[in-house]
Amino acid sequence: MTDEQLFRLANAFVMPAWLLLAVAPRWLWTRRLVHSALYPALLGVVYTVGLLASGPGSDASADGAGLSSLAGIYAAFANPRMLLVAWVHYLVFDLFVGAWQARDARRHGVPHWALVPCLFLTLMAGPMGLLAYLAIRFLRTRGGSLVEGDFEETLT
Repeated sequence: MTDEQLFRLANAFVMPAWLLLAVAPRWLWTRRLVHSALYPALLGVVYTVGLLASGPGSDASADGAGLSSLAGIYAAFANPRMLLVAWVHYLVFDLFVGAWQARDARRHGVPHWALVPCLFLTLMAGPMGLLAYLAIRFLRTRGGSLVEGDFEETLT
């Protein structure tokens, strides 16, 4: 499979999950698919295989590539395989954050109509969508804590 095919497949793979979060947030299959480990695990495998295949000694490694400087990141991302790996990284984390937002909104009574634009922003520009959701949540709850359930009890 080419990098371009894998890119298209990964994008197509996450879209049903985003649609389920937006249009059927309480449906049993949304909970079973999107709020399970399925999506992060499968995309995590793609990420891991891609990263390992792009490591030192591979055709995808580049001179000067690394994570310790902006020039190193630029050199790494100049390679299409590493750019694909980075894109899958975004897909995994953005969907994970979107699913968390949906669960958190439900716990805190944030109306679904207010969540949907945040989900779209999270899909398109991850941190911007998270920021929008946190702002709406703060206005709704007047609290900034992200501590959940039993974990909160262990902090006191």
